[in-house]
Amino acid sequence: MPIIVRLDVILAERKVKSKDLAAHIGITEANLSLLKSGKVKGVRFATLAAICNYLDCQPGDIIEYKQD
Repeated sequence: MPIIVRLDVILAERKVKSKDLAAHIGITEANLSLLKSGKVKGVRFATLAAICNYLDCQPGDIIEYKQD
């Protein structure tokens, strides 16, 4: 798939635990895990905005497009 989710990299760089992010943005750890692994078909802009706000990053830092 040409869309790559780099959320795990950003979490590691910021030294933030997944459970802390999930609690802050109001989603379950299971859903955050699915998002991190790229096994979701979409993400709400509100969720993406909350992640970016908490991690002080841009959506492009989390989601990357690579042509096949």
